[in-house]
Amino acid sequence: MIARLFRPSATAESLAAVDLDDLQARGIDSIILDLDNTVVAWRRFDVPESVTRWIADARARGMKLCIVSNTWNSKRLDEIAGGLGIPSLSRAAKPRRKGFRAAMELMGSEPRSAAAIGDQTVTDILGGNRAGLYTILVNPIPSREFIGTKINRLLEKLILWSLRRKGMMGTKPDQAQSEREERA
Repeated sequence: MIARLFRPSATAESLAAVDLDDLQARGIDSIILDLDNTVVAWRRFDVPESVTRWIADARARGMKLCIVSNTWNSKRLDEIAGGLGIPSLSRAAKPRRKGFRAAMELMGSEPRSAAAIGDQTVTDILGGNRAGLYTILVNPIPSREFIGTKINRLLEKLILWSLRRKGMMGTKPDQAQSEREERA
């Protein structure tokens, strides 16, 4: 079913609200992060302190991180990722799998032990699901957005409405599936 490709494995209010204990309990040791409106606001360089602390905590736990972005501004991406001490990949063409696979190769990871975290269903979640990753949809950092992102947000609203209507927005795909079957 196509809807499953857009369904995140979990949701969180923000990147800083993602539970690292839960990820580790799931066997996840590698995290692929989106850049714009997930790590920083669009076109901004300043990383929120809560995100900096979350990334430092993940690194202290031995987790591997990589920022994967569709941005063409690799200088900005490199500056932000460098400041956080993590690798990055630009021009990923998400939702294509190529960028996710390249990040896993860079981190020495396998899909079963990796997660993708981002603010867009049609790029981050779809791409992460296609790559076989545990996916987490976070609310976007409020900011102005690229025109393409604004268009994606319209489609995203429809997708999320449909997933909620079908009872497919649980924190765990198996849980959401079984809850839907129980109601039927």
